Amino acid sequence: MGIFKQIIVPLIAVVFLSGCVSTSNPTELPPVTQQEVTELTSGILALGPNIDPEEAARAARIAYEYPRQLAVEYGITDTPLTHNTKVNLGYRTRGLCWHWADDLEARLAKENFKTLDLHRSIANSRKPLRIEHSTVLVGRKGSSLYETLVLDPWRKGGLLFWAPPLEDKRYEWLPVEVVFAERRAKKAKQGL
Repeated sequence: MGIFKQIIVPLIAVVFLSGCVSTSNPTELPPVTQQEVTELTSGILALGPNIDPEEAARAARIAYEYPRQLAVEYGITDTPLTHNTKVNLGYRTRGLCWHWADDLEARLAKENFKTLDLHRSIANSRKPLRIEHSTVLVGRKGSSLYETLVLDPWRKGGLLFWAPPLEDKRYEWLPVEVVFAERRAKKAKQGL
């Protein structure tokens, strides 16, 4: 029974999940278009006054290009949930949503933006039947989470999704501080 649980069950899970709809090979992801970068740049600039247009354009370009590089590094060949399973079973080392968020945030932070802030957010923390999802957001300097744009490369395997948090129909985004405070309160209530 030990070998069944350790090898056969994970193998069956990977084979089963590999049959799900697959994304294209990461080396075959479409190239970033100038229109995509221009639209995100405009979205960032629309977040408020005093945003440097050059910083907005640089953030937009990185937000589109860097996830494609990560898709190759992570070996993305499947849907996000299938890839998550592979990471959780040890068949891949990176590619969970928080890996994408950590890596994209770190790359954007290297730019030392003066007029932009980066934020982190978690979705689904209050939904017991949904897997939590984490991402990075960009906003003008001094912005709150809800005055930003979600930058989510995970949900499309390296192809960037972006939108204001309250307009993202798929996820209800909360500040990480709120999620962590709720977790601490829950543990305290349970006596842990």
